[in-house]
Amino acid sequence: QVQLVESGGGLVQTGGSLRLSCVASGLTFGRYTMAWFRQAPGKERDFVATIRWGGGRTVYADSVKGRFTISRDNAKNTVDLQMNVLKPEDTALYYCAADLWGAGTSRLQDYEYWGQGTQVTVSS
Repeated sequence: QVQLVESGGGLVQTGGSLRLSCVASGLTFGRYTMAWFRQAPGKERDFVATIRWGGGRTVYADSVKGRFTISRDNAKNTVDLQMNVLKPEDTALYYCAADLWGAGTSRLQDYEYWGQGTQVTVSS
């Protein structure tokens, strides 16, 4: 049984930082491209960042480029999202997702497994 469990969310002021983490179990982690998506209330789930199964290639949404960094540790089955210079518009429920041998796309439908999400709230 595949499980993705996110943690690290919370309340932070504008300009602050948070580090999200996702621990995966029940899968061969090194074979999966991992990604972060987010969903604000009343809005669609949007792509944030992805890192390929080989670990070398990362892609970011334009809205977070230069502020967020995605990384993975295949030995620990974890993928992290370091978020700096947070803005109120970053407020959302953040989801971890996994795609077997994925190309590292921004499309929700390409990811087979999802976590339950961790809430990030940025106050102005």
